[in-house]
Amino acid sequence: MTTTVTLKELRPSLPKIIDRIDGRLDRYFITKRGKPVVVMLSVDDYESLMETLDILADKDTMKRVRLGEKEVRSGKTRSWSDLKRSLEKL
Repeated sequence: MTTTVTLKELRPSLPKIIDRIDGRLDRYFITKRGKPVVVMLSVDDYESLMETLDILADKDTMKRVRLGEKEVRSGKTRSWSDLKRSLEKL
Protein backbone atom coordinates (compact mmCIF):
# COMPACT_ATOMS: atom_id res chain seq x y z
CA MET A 1 0.00 0.00 0.00
CA THR A 2 1.24 3.49 -0.81
CA THR A 3 0.51 6.32 1.57
CA THR A 4 1.32 10.00 1.28
CA VAL A 5 2.24 11.98 4.38
CA THR A 6 3.67 15.42 4.93
CA LEU A 7 7.06 15.90 6.51
CA LYS A 8 5.27 17.45 9.49
CA GLU A 9 3.07 14.32 9.88
CA LEU A 10 6.06 12.03 9.46
CA ARG A 11 8.13 13.28 12.39
CA PRO A 12 5.91 12.18 15.29
CA SER A 13 4.77 9.01 13.50
CA LEU A 14 8.16 7.80 12.27
CA PRO A 15 8.49 4.69 14.50
CA LYS A 16 4.95 3.54 13.58
CA ILE A 17 5.56 4.22 9.88
CA ILE A 18 8.85 2.31 9.93
CA ASP A 19 7.08 -0.66 11.53
CA ARG A 20 4.43 -0.59 8.78
CA ILE A 21 7.08 -0.35 6.06
CA ASP A 22 9.09 -3.20 7.57
CA GLY A 23 6.16 -5.45 8.45
CA ARG A 24 3.78 -4.95 5.54
CA LEU A 25 6.01 -3.61 2.76
CA ASP A 26 4.03 -0.37 2.74
CA ARG A 27 5.49 2.53 0.79
CA TYR A 28 5.31 6.16 1.82
CA PHE A 29 5.61 9.29 -0.25
CA ILE A 30 6.81 12.14 1.91
CA THR A 31 5.76 15.59 0.76
CA LYS A 32 7.25 18.98 1.48
CA ARG A 33 5.15 22.04 0.69
CA GLY A 34 2.70 19.81 -1.18
CA LYS A 35 5.25 18.15 -3.47
CA PRO A 36 6.60 14.59 -3.13
CA VAL A 37 10.30 14.71 -2.21
CA VAL A 38 11.10 11.29 -0.72
CA VAL A 39 9.88 7.70 -0.98
CA MET A 40 10.27 5.38 2.00
CA LEU A 41 10.23 1.63 1.40
CA SER A 42 11.68 -1.48 3.04
CA VAL A 43 15.11 -2.78 2.17
CA ASP A 44 13.52 -6.00 0.85
CA ASP A 45 11.20 -3.96 -1.37
CA TYR A 46 14.11 -1.82 -2.60
CA GLU A 47 16.30 -4.85 -3.36
CA SER A 48 13.41 -6.50 -5.22
CA LEU A 49 12.90 -3.39 -7.34
CA MET A 50 16.63 -3.18 -8.11
CA GLU A 51 16.75 -6.85 -9.10
CA THR A 52 13.77 -6.33 -11.39
CA LEU A 53 15.50 -3.37 -13.02
CA ASP A 54 18.65 -5.46 -13.52
CA ILE A 55 16.62 -8.21 -15.20
CA LEU A 56 14.77 -5.75 -17.42
CA ALA A 57 18.07 -4.15 -18.46
CA ASP A 58 19.66 -7.49 -19.41
CA LYS A 59 18.83 -8.12 -23.07
CA ASP A 60 19.72 -11.83 -22.98
CA THR A 61 17.59 -12.48 -19.91
CA MET A 62 14.63 -10.60 -21.37
CA LYS A 63 15.00 -12.54 -24.63
CA ARG A 64 14.73 -15.80 -22.63
CA VAL A 65 11.73 -14.46 -20.68
CA ARG A 66 9.92 -13.55 -23.91
CA LEU A 67 10.74 -16.98 -25.37
CA GLY A 68 9.35 -18.66 -22.25
CA GLU A 69 6.17 -16.60 -22.45
CA LYS A 70 5.78 -17.55 -26.12
CA GLU A 71 6.22 -21.24 -25.28
CA VAL A 72 3.57 -21.02 -22.56
CA ARG A 73 1.11 -19.36 -24.94
CA SER A 74 1.72 -22.09 -27.53
CA GLY A 75 1.16 -24.83 -24.94
CA LYS A 76 4.76 -25.99 -24.63
CA THR A 77 4.55 -26.70 -20.91
CA ARG A 78 5.22 -29.62 -18.57
CA SER A 79 3.13 -30.79 -15.65
CA TRP A 80 4.34 -30.40 -12.08
CA SER A 81 4.47 -34.18 -11.62
CA ASP A 82 6.58 -34.53 -14.78
CA LEU A 83 9.01 -31.90 -13.50
CA LYS A 84 9.25 -33.61 -10.12
CA ARG A 85 10.05 -36.94 -11.79
CA SER A 86 12.79 -35.26 -13.87
CA LEU A 87 14.31 -33.66 -10.79
CA GLU A 88 14.25 -36.94 -8.85
CA LYS A 89 16.50 -38.46 -11.51
CA LEU A 90 19.22 -35.87 -10.84
